[in-house]
Amino acid sequence: VQLQASGGGLVQPGGSLRLSCAASGETVNYLAVAWFRQVPGKEREAVSYKDAGGNIYYRQAVKGRFTISKDNAKNMVYLQMNSLTSEDTAVYYCAARRDNVVASAWHDPRQYIFWGQGTQVTVSS
Repeated sequence: VQLQASGGGLVQPGGSLRLSCAASGETVNYLAVAWFRQVPGKEREAVSYKDAGGNIYYRQAVKGRFTISKDNAKNMVYLQMNSLTSEDTAVYYCAARRDNVVASAWHDPRQYIFWGQGTQVTVSS
């Protein structure tokens, strides 16, 4: 499975961005997919997750602002990010695995086998 993330950029506080992750080698409908982000000098942190069973999780800091979705026809995964703040500035990565992740471990990057390259999101005025 190969993943390619895109859609990052510079946005003002309060603005929106939609990140995209193009998958090949497997249908996203059958994958457990996640978005992670990382700031230099800090650990990679999980942002959101969606699996083949429809389970969806978000880290607390993005609940109500971010939405993860899949487009099975286009074999894409999206992360819609609204009401962005400077705290959301990071490199964002999409990740996946073929089996669902147990709820208690969705945030653990070691659970994911496939990773895309990062896309930079900068929230600044």
